[in-house]
Amino acid sequence: MATTLIKGAELIVAWDASEKRHVYMPDADLAFEGGVIRFVGRGYDGVADKVVDGAGMLVMPGLVNIHSHPTSEPMNKGLLDEIGSPGLYNSSLYEFMPIFRSDAEAVPDCVRVALSELLLSGVTTLCDLSMAHPGWLDLLAEAGMRVCIAPMFKSARWFTKNGHVVEYEWDEKAGEKAMEEAFSLIQRAEQHSSGRLFGMACPAQIDTCTPELLRDSRAEARARGISWQIHAAQSVVEFHEITRRHGFTPIQWLHEMGLLDQQSIIGHGIFLDDHPSTPWHTDRDLSILAETGTTVAHCPTVFARRGITMKDFGRYHRRGVNLGVGTDTYPHNMLDELRLVAYLARTQATDPRTTTTNDIFNAATIGGARALGRDDIGRLAVGARADIVLVDATHPRMQPRHDPVRSLIYAAGDRAVKDVFVDGEKVVENGEVLTMDFRQAAAHLAEAQKRITAKATQQDWAHRPVDKIAPPTFKWL
Repeated sequence: MATTLIKGAELIVAWDASEKRHVYMPDADLAFEGGVIRFVGRGYDGVADKVVDGAGMLVMPGLVNIHSHPTSEPMNKGLLDEIGSPGLYNSSLYEFMPIFRSDAEAVPDCVRVALSELLLSGVTTLCDLSMAHPGWLDLLAEAGMRVCIAPMFKSARWFTKNGHVVEYEWDEKAGEKAMEEAFSLIQRAEQHSSGRLFGMACPAQIDTCTPELLRDSRAEARARGISWQIHAAQSVVEFHEITRRHGFTPIQWLHEMGLLDQQSIIGHGIFLDDHPSTPWHTDRDLSILAETGTTVAHCPTVFARRGITMKDFGRYHRRGVNLGVGTDTYPHNMLDELRLVAYLARTQATDPRTTTTNDIFNAATIGGARALGRDDIGRLAVGARADIVLVDATHPRMQPRHDPVRSLIYAAGDRAVKDVFVDGEKVVENGEVLTMDFRQAAAHLAEAQKRITAKATQQDWAHRPVDKIAPPTFKWL
């Protein structure tokens, strides 16, 4: 197999195995062969079939995104930026998101747009939480990413008839059938010829699944040795629904059923028993998450739009909760998401010391890898997969670069990402996606959004025109 050498990098974010942490390593080399890193250090003197000049480059591990919805979220640009249901604690889940869903024709373009944005922001591993759709696996493989598919299944759908009450329509048999199909699809993903797909069990939401579906899916995930993720503690509505049904908070209910452990991931995990919006008579939720080793997938942007946020990232980290980061919504820009993680944590804690860039970068790399049960991604170390991001450290927006990772997250963002490798294959070159036509997919998506908005009024319970649901920034003349 051919060996590629990145020679004389200005700086490598390398993994120090003895101290189990990322470190800055200046003026260093990195070599990989057959998708595996063979050398990280100084003075490489082995064979190199291809040499990449590392001068002026920051070389870092590919980011691990543990919560994303590529099939739907790109469609919502310009529509859901400023709306939430006032009668449902400003969530947009129940009243507005269902009326702007992508149609089948638009799904491939949604996925290509989302995955292109992710690659351009340094993501090499993605968890795709989607409803199964035709051609899903081949479409993900086309992107060249490492993807954990999480086919969602559920026992009920939610809806509202008035904008202030959420109702549930149950079909338990359909949920059981969807779960069986999901595990079959996961098996197909693991056998896919690309070698970059794997799977995760994903009962969609804690309030749309029966206890039996939750227990059965968790048992099957454990038997297969794969991770298990569920949306929970993601809205005030859901918090009250679960306490009404079971007398426990969402986190406590999952714990009572024995579902939480080191391979469990809670999508969002915001509304705990000590959150100001959901005060409960207990103070156990954060301790449960820490003691069970459960991961929280933190996705701040989608909630910040509604004036909602975790209280706070730094507090969870200090209590010992494993944290990962996801892009639950558009834009699928991981570096933007990391910046918002920092700013919201500090404003919510009213303390600039509540979290550090180190903590946040760890969540986006080794924290996410830990949640997926992987020690071969999220780090640049011998034996790890060659998932590598080259950042142009000479980019004007990286200057001055006293601390290059801070300059990347807080200033330059994806504008400085130059090249991206997944499994040793280049998928981004000079800031352009090589595996998909990003521009064409975006153009197709713009046309698809016109179709979707044309149908939105009839999908809405109150039959409101789109401009009343999502008023334009300025008056159209």
